[in-house]
Amino acid sequence: MAVDVLLGLQWGDEGKGKIVDSLANNYHMVARFQGGPNAGHTLKFDGKKFVLHTIPSGVFREGLLNLIGNGVVIDPVILQKEVRNLEQMGIEFRDRLLVSRKAHLILPTHRYLDAASEASKGTDKIGSTLKGIGPTYMDKTGRNGLRVGDVTLPDFEEKYRNLRSKHMRLLRLYPDIEFDLEREEDAWMESLELLRSLQHVDGEYYINEMLKAGKKILAEGAQGSMLDIDFGTYPFVTSSNTITAGACIGLGIAPRQIGEVIGVTKAYCTRVGSGPFPTELDDETGETLRREGAEFGATTGRPRRCGWLDLPQLRYSIMLNGVTQLALTKIDVLNQFETIKTATAYSYDGKITDQLPFDLCDIQIEPVLEDHQGWNQSLDSATDYEELPAAARQYVEALERYLHVPITMVSTGPERKKLILKGMNTQG
Repeated sequence: MAVDVLLGLQWGDEGKGKIVDSLANNYHMVARFQGGPNAGHTLKFDGKKFVLHTIPSGVFREGLLNLIGNGVVIDPVILQKEVRNLEQMGIEFRDRLLVSRKAHLILPTHRYLDAASEASKGTDKIGSTLKGIGPTYMDKTGRNGLRVGDVTLPDFEEKYRNLRSKHMRLLRLYPDIEFDLEREEDAWMESLELLRSLQHVDGEYYINEMLKAGKKILAEGAQGSMLDIDFGTYPFVTSSNTITAGACIGLGIAPRQIGEVIGVTKAYCTRVGSGPFPTELDDETGETLRREGAEFGATTGRPRRCGWLDLPQLRYSIMLNGVTQLALTKIDVLNQFETIKTATAYSYDGKITDQLPFDLCDIQIEPVLEDHQGWNQSLDSATDYEELPAAARQYVEALERYLHVPITMVSTGPERKKLILKGMNTQG
């Protein structure tokens, strides 16, 4: 058996949680492979809205295992809140939630450092969610980090004190900011009781044994491909590898174990925080997209920047990830537009190109736009692809021609049932 991978192809917020939830019944396990509580995967069903930050999006499907992989960084306080929320909803999941012993922990002083560092940058802020993600990954690569398995060892408190002391020394480099460390530490220490009560596993062995037993696994990514630490719009990126290759490192599986790669993209573009955004619309059209799409961060609540779909950027992400099929979300947000535009190339330095330039963050770039006819009607009644308006189908098929990848799912609303399948394939 192979591991199918599902990930975002833009700057995050593509609607991955809904797609994972919709596909989860095809699998025996959903495994998060990177990122941390800076992620906000939103699901809507039974008239209720659910937001997950750390726990995989398959948790609402009965009998399905959910693994928080070693590539994820965990804030025990946020994880505790998620667990409590699920328990209050009556979701039975304790015997289905597994946590890799090698996953790193976010300490209160990681968040302190994150906030102090971002505050010191003034107008050069990168748009951090201030969840301590960057400092935690820095300690991971610096070989100083604390991991889930450490909380059960006799020398855990000594390890904690040593890392805390290092952070306090680093904080002297930054101007003072308001941060109630004592209160945050008390909450953090209390949350460890719940973390210790969860099932800790050696994730790499567990997942490979499942594959040997013929089980189907879906790897769930967080953030988006354009936030990848190596291939995103650096330095306005996250601190992990968000692309398909990150699933191998974040779960402990070999590259040959990867099967289908399902890329999720909105029918337009959004971005939270700073950084380049070639198709951004800082006008009434952008405001309409924001309003109709309810484009406010699930984790931060910040309004998202909005713009037309960027096809060169999508083709870049498809190349990096080896995408085999696409899920197109939020097409219903375009319902009221007479004309819909997509970028097919970039213009800069007197030339036209369909490749993302290395210095994208430092140059003025203009998108070359192509017009598509709008459909000017609701998609609520469509339950099958052929029931979509002709102009909506033409838009989908124009994207397929440009991207050379089939669109197998079209989401026409936030609810679980608002998903049209169009030749979907999973290997498992």
